[in-house]
Amino acid sequence: MHSSGSALGLTMPHPHASEAARNRSPFADGDIVILYDRRRRRYRVPLYTGGSYSSHLGAINHDDIIGRTEGFIAVTSKGHRVTALRPTFQESIYDLPRQSQVIYPKDLGALLMRLDLYPGANVVEGGLGTGAAASAILRAIGPTGSLTTYEVREEIIEKAQVNISQLTPESTNHNIVVADVYESGFTDRAVDRILLDLPEPWQAVEHAAVSLRTGGVLAAFLPTVLQVHKLSMALTADPRWRLIETTELIERPWHVTDMSVRPEHRMVAHTGFITTARRCELFEEAPPEPDEPESTSEAESESDAE
Repeated sequence: MHSSGSALGLTMPHPHASEAARNRSPFADGDIVILYDRRRRRYRVPLYTGGSYSSHLGAINHDDIIGRTEGFIAVTSKGHRVTALRPTFQESIYDLPRQSQVIYPKDLGALLMRLDLYPGANVVEGGLGTGAAASAILRAIGPTGSLTTYEVREEIIEKAQVNISQLTPESTNHNIVVADVYESGFTDRAVDRILLDLPEPWQAVEHAAVSLRTGGVLAAFLPTVLQVHKLSMALTADPRWRLIETTELIERPWHVTDMSVRPEHRMVAHTGFITTARRCELFEEAPPEPDEPESTSEAESESDAE
């Protein structure tokens, strides 16, 4: 069993300060600053005393940034102005080294809402990936919750732990279990939420039903519609799963100036599908439900259509 809070030789700034305190404090040696130019191009710069950053816009000394609070305008050696800000969680995810499929921020936000995460929730995750989803979950459940991640590929765990340590350095409530959940399932019981980031999540549906408490939420993230169909059929075949839904999110940025308002030429279209289901009680030998009476609104709609 691994712990995401274990020492990995990574030096984090302000180890005893809370995330909120760090974000409100002036930049310090070891912090990351994002510099934005007038075209909104971003430059990620790790700060260190006596350092300097150079680009086509000119050079800027790290000492001119260290000690100042984010949101100020710095001027390069060539006279260009750049805005200095701390990276948001979303920006930090974009900067993570890629070692497997990444759940992008637009989907992470939706996953957190559809999982209905809350402080103190006990969560199980199948598949670690880059650690982005784990970090988002840890932020949502806070120090009173718990997250257990099952991952079969030992070779990706250390890099993912480094990413998690960077994104959520204070989290000590995360355990990583090296196991094949298709075969062994989850040892956890009565957990509140389960996220499956696996290529064949239908193989874990039975295991998830055993581990998840009644009323709990299951969510899966999948890149292809064929995977979604196979998972949905597996969930539908098991009467313990209800309210099965699949959603795709498309993010469309807009370009706004004083003379024009139009969609950007590029957009983040398909990244993946989110399938959710609720774990409910199993009614054995339940009688068939009677047909529902036709509602007035439905009858009126059919009449209007004719």
